[in-house]
Amino acid sequence: MTVQTKYKVHLRNPHPKQEEFLRSPKKRKIIRAGRRGGKTVGIGIITVEKFLDGRRVLYTAPTSEQTDAFWYEITTALAEPIEAGVYKKNEAERYIERVGTQNRIKAKTAWNANTLRGDYADLLIFDEYQLTAEDAWEVVGQPMLMDNDGDAVFIYTPPSLSSTGISKARDPRHAAKMFKEKQSDPEWGCFHFTSFDNPYLSQEGLKRATVGMTMDAYRKEILAEDDEIQDSWLVYPFNDRVCKIPRFPIPKNWLIYSGHDFGSANPAALFVAQDPGTAFFYAFREYLPGARATDKQVEDWKLLTEGYNVIRRVGGNHQEQDSRQNYTAHGWPITEPKISGAGAVKVQVDRVRDIMALNKLYVFDDLIYYLTELANCLWKLDESGKPTNEIDNEKIYHLSACARYLLSEFTPETVMSGKRAVPRENY
Repeated sequence: MTVQTKYKVHLRNPHPKQEEFLRSPKKRKIIRAGRRGGKTVGIGIITVEKFLDGRRVLYTAPTSEQTDAFWYEITTALAEPIEAGVYKKNEAERYIERVGTQNRIKAKTAWNANTLRGDYADLLIFDEYQLTAEDAWEVVGQPMLMDNDGDAVFIYTPPSLSSTGISKARDPRHAAKMFKEKQSDPEWGCFHFTSFDNPYLSQEGLKRATVGMTMDAYRKEILAEDDEIQDSWLVYPFNDRVCKIPRFPIPKNWLIYSGHDFGSANPAALFVAQDPGTAFFYAFREYLPGARATDKQVEDWKLLTEGYNVIRRVGGNHQEQDSRQNYTAHGWPITEPKISGAGAVKVQVDRVRDIMALNKLYVFDDLIYYLTELANCLWKLDESGKPTNEIDNEKIYHLSACARYLLSEFTPETVMSGKRAVPRENY
């Protein structure tokens, strides 16, 4: 009588964006993802699942650092059967195999056709594909899959200026072009997710990672946006090189304002301080609690502004008087924006744009959600690809709504003093 022993394989629970590409039946997949978005973990899951199905998997990346991360994922998942001798692990050559079969996982550092040669697979994975030379797929990868009608997965993060110098590709944007081209190909699955789509990611870790990033790097590395976005498409001309700044203690004598966007599911608030000496604004707190009772929100806001003089609280459109009265009844009086009614959104946005154009709004670099909105809020394009005066999907930009309700209260002017523009406000 043969007694079979079962060994546990430890796979992580995929988040919803990982599930999309894990369960897709497409034989060709390309994934555009932000840093720490979970792409390597997701690829580790699909690799182990295919391996347990008897498949031969070849994972490639152009740097040893990336293959190290992948190797850790799969060796951790398969630790029990490896220790029991069900599978053989070769640490030096980075492979796991069922001895006597073609069933294998191999992690290989490869960045062009020559470094990829000498192997075959049922599933071929290119990680950090934006840094890999095109001939790795064109010359070696495609023929490698012909015998067994194998599958291929391409993973990339849009290249920023910091990464283009280490790319082995002729065209640093070849991965982005592939993604765009394959979106209309029924044989391919194209998937996109940002760093924020990973619910297991530490928010503190994400904040640290974004400190010091330019807006260009932020769009690419965190939001995974390809650089087809043009500056003219951005609603807000925020100068991140000058106006994205490290946090500092707000002086107690500064004026404090709060902007509010209402909604039972997605209430939002943005807290802005004004230096009375320069009249410059500093966005210093963002508030996105999810569904939360009105009285609890008010408690939170009072704690956030304790010791400060909050001189004005503004929010909502003309039709939201009931919401304003509700917050007022709970001890946080909110007034209707001075610019309200029909056509107000465009005028409010123009006021914020004018303030930003003068570099008068500074944003602390740990306000990651507001910075995300500024980097991702675009004008709708018309049929010819030209920007219109309408914001694309405007209703999702809650913190930007808070900012325009509040900042549209101010009319920016400049008075020239020598070569320096001295701002002042009309109230």
